[in-house]
Amino acid sequence: MKLTVTETALEKMKALQDETHRYLVLYYDTEGIGCKVNGIPTVRLAEEPRAKDVEVESDAIPAVIDAHQEVFFADEVKLDFSNNVFRLSSKEGYLNALIPQTHLTQTDYREKKTEPSRGDAC
Repeated sequence: MKLTVTETALEKMKALQDETHRYLVLYYDTEGIGCKVNGIPTVRLAEEPRAKDVEVESDAIPAVIDAHQEVFFADEVKLDFSNNVFRLSSKEGYLNALIPQTHLTQTDYREKKTEPSRGDAC
């Protein structure tokens, strides 16, 4: 997987970053949506990768993705910043066109516990 970060998005991310937010995490958010296969691609900044994260090719910033969530993203994605929001897109179109700046520093995704043997009610 390859991530391209536009200069505008990189400048905005740097303004939000501090020493605890060194990695960009591509994240498939399923909170409150129902099935784990229904979600929305988004991004977060994190201090360090989790054990299940794999590296994403990026020249702009160290980036990772949960190995199990990679299937929900295109092989090549672009992060841009326009009209005061981040936008995640691929060649096929927008993956998420409205990522508020405040979402980048949220850590809620890191505390999620999964129970793989339980199954999901869809």
